[in-house]
Amino acid sequence: MLHGHTITRERIAAMEPRIRPFVRHTPVLRVDMADFGRPPLPVDLKLECLQHSGSFKARGAFTNLLERPVPAAGVVAASGGNHGAAVAYAAMRLGHKATIFVPEVSPPAKLDRIRGYGAELIVGGARYAEALGASESFAEKSGALQIHAFNQEETLVGQGTLGLEIEADLPKLDTLLVAVGGGGLIGGIAAWFSGRIRIIAVEPEGAPTLHRAFEAGRPVDAPTEGIAADSLAPKRVGEMMFPIAEAFVERSILVGDDDIIAAQAALWDRVRIISEPGGAAAFAALLSGRYRPAVGERVAVLVCGANANPAKF
Repeated sequence: MLHGHTITRERIAAMEPRIRPFVRHTPVLRVDMADFGRPPLPVDLKLECLQHSGSFKARGAFTNLLERPVPAAGVVAASGGNHGAAVAYAAMRLGHKATIFVPEVSPPAKLDRIRGYGAELIVGGARYAEALGASESFAEKSGALQIHAFNQEETLVGQGTLGLEIEADLPKLDTLLVAVGGGGLIGGIAAWFSGRIRIIAVEPEGAPTLHRAFEAGRPVDAPTEGIAADSLAPKRVGEMMFPIAEAFVERSILVGDDDIIAAQAALWDRVRIISEPGGAAAFAALLSGRYRPAVGERVAVLVCGANANPAKF
């Protein structure tokens, strides 16, 4: 076990049956890259975009609400959209009040989803960091339970259940491509696999949070720009996930906005999968050729979010 690393396989395995009644076991779809104009290669797409609330975030949200005592003031979260939708959904299912802070960059599809789950929605600030500050002030005044999008043990453990599920679906997997924003998803998944498969991080060029952290040897501020800024641009990766990523994530690959847009369009055109920019980023690494698998390498791509409007593809 990684020294000081509390996000263990044992914790993830124990949590999985607790959240199972509330989350979907999402499907895997095998595609051939030849269908996308690339050299032939079978690739498995793990369609976590079909999860409740439209992204993997439901796993971490339910883990928080089931593991931590929720006060009368309910829960509060800051989010680019997906974490907020997941917390709102979990709170609705479990009968708690939810207040969600989002930045102005959050797209209408995500705001509508949060409101639809009955949460109080507060929009303000240009980027995630400002929404986070406002949510922390609210928690202090109201006593509401804060649920962090990525830098929280329970969040990491919850997202780690997706790693468990991927291994159950694809026991002979060699490589998994995972998009990174704050790193809660890849941190939980990497903790589950603990070096038993190759895990590749994929990030937008405009928001290279893990890339910069790897270069510096610690989490540092990165730009927060680009088409996926609502979901993959939190300023820096979480302190909790970074030692896990250092130990178990092979490297970070950067993709451009054009690569991400092309991946979104290709997933919709060829397979009828709706993905938001952050959800399509990992596939963009494969489609663009930024990641080139070896002959015979068994590759899977995590399509992690679908809160987008397909009419805009």
